[in-house]
Amino acid sequence: MSEAQKQTIDFELVSPERKLVSEPVSMVVIPGSEGEMGVGPGHSSVLSSLNPGIVALYTNNNEEPRKIFVAGGFADVTAEICTVLAEEAIPLEDLKQSEIDQELKDLSEDLGMASEDADKAKIEVRIRVAKAKRRAVTGEAIF
Repeated sequence: MSEAQKQTIDFELVSPERKLVSEPVSMVVIPGSEGEMGVGPGHSSVLSSLNPGIVALYTNNNEEPRKIFVAGGFADVTAEICTVLAEEAIPLEDLKQSEIDQELKDLSEDLGMASEDADKAKIEVRIRVAKAKRRAVTGEAIF
């Protein structure tokens, strides 16, 4: 194994549609259910559910990370590989605040018209994801 390989961890991001990323990274930061988690080479094995948020891929210490929004899912981490199985994954640069704001408006109207508890619960989950998208685009802090 070369010195460069020892300083990276293989990263894979898979959505229901396709494999979006498969590359070595020096570190990845994922939105774990217990908070953000940085993963690098030699990381302890862990399986974590993911909150809606940003996956940040670092390939070089001097570069800005590549950012991808995930709507939730799971991360499987070993010392050699980090695999994220995302419910939905969108490169951050593809998210548009105006579209997200309209989605939130539409979902709020849908919630007001919903009569069944199951329908309300589904819409509330979609609102939570849309709000996370908005935070990802605007950089708003989560409190």
